[in-house]
Amino acid sequence: MKTIYLIRHAKSSWKDMNLRDFDRPLNKRGLRDAPFMANLLREKNIQADLIISSPANRAYTTATYFAKALNIEEHQIVKEEAIYEAYYSTVLSIIQKQAEKIDVLLVFGHNPAFTNLANFFTRDYIDNVPTCGIVEISADIEKWANLSAETGKIINFLYPKKYDLT
Repeated sequence: MKTIYLIRHAKSSWKDMNLRDFDRPLNKRGLRDAPFMANLLREKNIQADLIISSPANRAYTTATYFAKALNIEEHQIVKEEAIYEAYYSTVLSIIQKQAEKIDVLLVFGHNPAFTNLANFFTRDYIDNVPTCGIVEISADIEKWANLSAETGKIINFLYPKKYDLT
């Protein structure tokens, strides 16, 4: 059994228009939502074998909150350049290349790729994976290379607005 958590970066700031998109930090809401959602996974006793993140500031910062909550050292987060501005098929390919010994994988990145990849695994249409949204996908496979629309299934879809964070 393999489990993937697709996690979209938390809400980012557009305050400094001189920053490149890649460098945008989390805004106040993002700084609130990221630790909250990370703690949700911790409370579910998730034991991640690997965290892969887009190197974009907002995605990587979100990943660090989850790593901390799951007792994973920040230096163990793998930055994957190809996730930034990727098509969903690129993200799927990155997942399919993971080692067999990895059973639980957290991947941090961006829309539209994450919403499109979530929809690849469901017949129920997901309009949008919101910021800091988590899509849990389970697959009864032994090798990541066998992950497909037929083998993967969405188990859970969590996002901050499901909870009263005000």
